Amino acid sequence: MNAEKRLEIFRRFRTANPHPTTELEYITPFELLIAVILSAQATDVGVNKATRKLFPVAPTAAAMYALGVDELTAYIRTIGLYRTKAKNVIETCRLLLERHGGEVPRSREALEALPGVGRKTANVVLNTAFGEPTIAVDTHIFRVSNRTNIAPGKNVDEVERKLMKFVPAEFRHDAHHWLILHGRYTCIARKPQCWNCIIADLCEYQPKTSLPSKGV
Repeated sequence: MNAEKRLEIFRRFRTANPHPTTELEYITPFELLIAVILSAQATDVGVNKATRKLFPVAPTAAAMYALGVDELTAYIRTIGLYRTKAKNVIETCRLLLERHGGEVPRSREALEALPGVGRKTANVVLNTAFGEPTIAVDTHIFRVSNRTNIAPGKNVDEVERKLMKFVPAEFRHDAHHWLILHGRYTCIARKPQCWNCIIADLCEYQPKTSLPSKGV
């Protein structure tokens, strides 16, 4: 895909959704960090349902650490892998208190040193909480990047590198949100809704059919 196509794709994303953001519900960087840890192999809807009860009673690292694994487990039992996530969250809170005064660090290295926090989670926190132009590649973004040919790659690291290289700088901060929402609601896994896609005429996915008459 050439640079002109990529530029037009992100122009259309911005026109359709000028201020995209995560669908996870949070108020502080701490709540965002915990929500993202809980969201691994789970839906944002499911995580939000649990955190609406959890965050009011444990809005800080100290308060959540005080819950302990067993009490935290009761709040997140409806989320996949909840036992492992409960242990990771409590240990993360302990380390936040011990190393960072209970605050979420703004360093990738420090974030990735926390249990349950990998590169993708760190990218989400750096981007959404702190405004860094990072791009977290999840299954939706990996699929959209490969299917459209915006940034094809064999693994998430390769796709991330290409997105950081190919996405025009002015769109880089919001690219993660546009791509994930596009993959979640339009360019879905089993049967992409090409007929309802604002970039269908620019997309290089060969099997697409029933395209809209023109781009937005």
